[in-house]
Amino acid sequence: MSITAQALTQRLQERLDPIFVEVIDESAAHAGHVGANASGFGTHFRVRIQSERFTAQSRVSRHRLVYDALQEYIDQGLHALAIEVLENP
Repeated sequence: MSITAQALTQRLQERLDPIFVEVIDESAAHAGHVGANASGFGTHFRVRIQSERFTAQSRVSRHRLVYDALQEYIDQGLHALAIEVLENP
C-alpha cells in the first residue's frame, strides 16, 4: 500500500475529528536521505492540524495522538512526520 497525503488526511479525520487538517508530502525534498525511498514519495510528511481533542493536552500528548492515529502508516514505512498543532480559536 502506498502512503499518500490523502490516506493520512483521511485517517486523521477519522480518528481526531479535526477542525482543520493539512498533510503535505515532503518526500521529494529528502531524496537520498535516510528513510527516503526510490519513488520520491510516501516517506516524509508535514501535518498541520487543529482539533478540539487537543484542548487541555500538553504538546507531547497532542503529538502522541497524531502518532497513534498514524501508527499503521509508520509501520509501513512513513519515516518522518513533522507535526504542527494549531491552537483552537
